[in-house]
Amino acid sequence: MEYCSKCCHQMPERSFFIHGYQMPVCSRCFGMIIGHICGLIGAFHLNIPMPICILLLFPLILDGTLQYKTSYVSNNLKRVITGICFGFSVVYLLIRLIISLL
Repeated sequence: MEYCSKCCHQMPERSFFIHGYQMPVCSRCFGMIIGHICGLIGAFHLNIPMPICILLLFPLILDGTLQYKTSYVSNNLKRVITGICFGFSVVYLLIRLIISLL
């Protein structure tokens, strides 16, 4: 399987390391995984307004697009934070939508 040159999972500077071992996903995707878990829990325990959740999607979209289209270089802290916000919002909104339809 051949990976594209833009794929960040294999780039050491875009990944976290634990005890010298590179994580299998980049810091942004790791943040999204954390966000998904938090969104799953939060959807049943929190009442966050819809506009706030929608706004939480934009930092990742902006950071990722700027990095892909320009010479801007994000760092792992920004990647993980934007990933958490995005992952949380996606799962939270999806679960709240499903609950409202039931």
